[in-house]
Amino acid sequence: QLQLEESGGGLVQPGGSLRLSCAASGAPLDYYVIGWFRQAPGKEREVVSCINGADGGTRYADSVQGRFTVSKDNALNTVSLQMSGLKPEDTGVYYCAAGNGCAATRAHYWGQGTQVTVSS
Repeated sequence: QLQLEESGGGLVQPGGSLRLSCAASGAPLDYYVIGWFRQAPGKEREVVSCINGADGGTRYADSVQGRFTVSKDNALNTVSLQMSGLKPEDTGVYYCAAGNGCAATRAHYWGQGTQVTVSS
């Protein structure tokens, strides 16, 4: 059974940076598409970025393209999301998930989430 645990959230000023990590246990991430999702208060959960565990292919939402970078560390079995140029609209609970596609409906395993707040 794959288990995921996020870390690295916090409070940051607009324009700042944060690095989120998703640590996996129970199975190699090579077999999955790993996605980062976020949910702001009163809004639907949305996909932020995905990485294919097998070939390293990446995808980004238009709203974060050029500001966020997703990466995978095979030795540590972790996926990270480097976020820079943060904006107040990036605020939300960030989740990592693993499944067979880059969509919430295709995610089978979820972490518990980590809060990111962008505010001055």
